[in-house]
Amino acid sequence: MLAGESRVDVQEVRKLDAYLKKLFGNARIRVVPRPRKDDSAEVYIGEEFVGVLFVDDEDDERSYNFQMAILGSDLE
Repeated sequence: MLAGESRVDVQEVRKLDAYLKKLFGNARIRVVPRPRKDDSAEVYIGEEFVGVLFVDDEDDERSYNFQMAILGSDLE
């Protein structure tokens, strides 16, 4: 791991999972570690992948960025 990179540990994944379930009122949301990556986690609703949570440690304050792609075909 290079200097400045951040890891998402199991305890953090659990906290993020609980937070998103509460925020969106949806018990089917799941946050899981990414295979072969430790700087982010995947977000699912049920079995459907919906996005990635990336950790951001800039300015000495830890935060998370949720990235979700919506395809034009998904809107049809």
